[in-house]
Amino acid sequence: MDDIQVLVCDDSALMRNLISRMVDSTQGMHVVGTAMNGKFCLQKIPTLHPDIIVLDIEMPEMNGIEFLKERKSQGIDIPVIVLSSVATKGASVTMQCLELGASDFITKPSGSISSNISSVAGDLIERIASYGGRYARRQGKDIAPLDFYMQQAKLKQAETAAVKEGILDKVKPSSASARPAYSPTLFSATKKKEPEVITPLRQPGAIEIVAIGISTGGPNALREVFAKIDPKFPRPILVVQHMPAGFTKEFAASLGRICPLDVKEAEDGDLIHPGQIYIAPGDYHIVVEKSTLCNVIRLSKEDQRNGHRPSADVLFESVAKIYQNHALGVIMTGMGRDGAAQLAEMRKQGAWTLGQDEKSAIVYGMPKVAFELGAVQKQVSLENMADEISQLVHDHVNG
Repeated sequence: MDDIQVLVCDDSALMRNLISRMVDSTQGMHVVGTAMNGKFCLQKIPTLHPDIIVLDIEMPEMNGIEFLKERKSQGIDIPVIVLSSVATKGASVTMQCLELGASDFITKPSGSISSNISSVAGDLIERIASYGGRYARRQGKDIAPLDFYMQQAKLKQAETAAVKEGILDKVKPSSASARPAYSPTLFSATKKKEPEVITPLRQPGAIEIVAIGISTGGPNALREVFAKIDPKFPRPILVVQHMPAGFTKEFAASLGRICPLDVKEAEDGDLIHPGQIYIAPGDYHIVVEKSTLCNVIRLSKEDQRNGHRPSADVLFESVAKIYQNHALGVIMTGMGRDGAAQLAEMRKQGAWTLGQDEKSAIVYGMPKVAFELGAVQKQVSLENMADEISQLVHDHVNG
């Protein structure tokens, strides 16, 4: 097996060291180099050939934004994960990074860097494995399955939780050789399961609403879909994108700059209008409430479902109940199984359903589980998703 090669770009020597230790303590990935700013990072790319870059935003001489602009102008397609405290303070800066081609972002925890940075270790490993692993495979490398890395990420999260609960004194990122021996063969891809068969209670009818559930890989996937959506799209679209609180309003505004439809962060009591896209706010579930004249959006602080709030399952469950066979459910790239069970319920009620295909998904987790449950009528590539959604709705706008 080959390693995922990581280049760390941060102006803090302490942060470069801590991030490197977290990466190097994970089997199947290692840091091939570090850089103190964007200029040095660009200089090192041709010789180090990284599979992914972990990037700070605030740096001297060439900051993260300037680096992403130069990366874009040079046609460099190596994925970039933004890891910065600026992301916490300024959502607009973070969205600018995504607009410039960054794949995803993680916010550095507040407080003492040395004591708190370990709290994002699991998220960092997940993103490196998802984006860097996919890129490395496309370069012909033999990379371990995603589950191999996720098992280690879960261990890091458990260690951090143990520290928080006082079970351990502190987390000490160790060398890879000191880690328990994980064998990639234990996580080898198993034979694909045949999808279960769902017999709908009723035939699919006219589509009155579209509901989308999406997670890891979602920000850029949604940018591609909504940039190509039909300008005359006749139905409302509700979206659950797993994203922290404080970012979804700016994310909606960012999508609105490239989408021909109106995009907004959903608010409690919003009337659901045709041709409008509503993004679930971070840390709130989004559901549909039936009303005589116009259905409305309700927000909820109920417990997380599948480890998420907002949860795609909560949205799909609501749409299945209110719209039954007059809806379209779409599940796209993402880790885990959120949305899969209730997309199956939508299918059972007679709704139309689509799932992103394995080849185009950054993480074929949520759509895979949904497919195996029989919830997906058709698997669609990211490239064709906007056209498929638009055509399906137009073909069934009147039943």
